[in-house]
Amino acid sequence: MNSLKVDGSDAMICIINGSDTAVIVLHEIYGMNEYMQHLCRLLANRQYDVVCPNLLDRREPFAYDQEEEAYANFMTTVGFARAKDKVDPLLSHMRQRYERLFVVGSSVGATVAWLCGERDGIAGIVGFYGSRIRSYADMTPRAPTLLFFGQEERSFHVPDLTATLNRKAGVQALILPGRHGFADPFSPNYAEPSAAEALHRMLDFLAEQETSCNGLNP
Repeated sequence: MNSLKVDGSDAMICIINGSDTAVIVLHEIYGMNEYMQHLCRLLANRQYDVVCPNLLDRREPFAYDQEEEAYANFMTTVGFARAKDKVDPLLSHMRQRYERLFVVGSSVGATVAWLCGERDGIAGIVGFYGSRIRSYADMTPRAPTLLFFGQEERSFHVPDLTATLNRKAGVQALILPGRHGFADPFSPNYAEPSAAEALHRMLDFLAEQETSCNGLNP
């Protein structure tokens, strides 16, 4: 397994196993922190090729106690449209190289992954507590999509959103005990039982879609 982390504002985590299946991981407001590195290694241990691009205009990730600053930075200097514009060329490039391409996002990264679902050529999407998906709930991804939400969210009513999402073809939205960040072992909101269940369901979902997909390239 070859791991490469490139310095600079355009940095990315890249782990190459020589697989014909790749996973693009989209980070939270904090950037490419320990959690993103942990998630990338976890997926790479399943023999996927993994890439996590830096969507922020800075090299160092924010700390968890900088949540307000990190959120303001993302919303004012990046935003969902610009983040998607950064991911789209990577998707196009990797689609030419891999038979199957998945997108896994967390928090704002999950919302960006949801927006990327408008395009063809993605074998599956997984999102962890993408609370701002509620702003784009009129969209239906073209790829099979699995979403996880913690039952405790301050800004919206989780059952209402998941009910709306579950009416969409190919979308499964699940509620698990915990708060926003429950799957992050470095977060104060980490909830191990829910994290373990979400991880198990995510890996099963990726394996199922990988089996059912006949490949993206002719």
